[in-house]
Amino acid sequence: MTCPLCRQPSTWEGNPWRPFCSERCQMTDLGGWATERYRIPGPILTGDTSFSDSLRVADPDTQQNS
Repeated sequence: MTCPLCRQPSTWEGNPWRPFCSERCQMTDLGGWATERYRIPGPILTGDTSFSDSLRVADPDTQQNS
């Protein structure tokens, strides 16, 4: 099988990064999803927030103490 990112040969059995050939390719792919470079097509829902907006709300360092 080939790595879906770099197209180099990759083994399936015993490969902790499968279907990728290496941790580098796996993390590069994950970064693409995290930065919204990859998206699943569909309509934008009313009230829908972006991934980064959700992270900002969930980050305790950005919340002020009262």
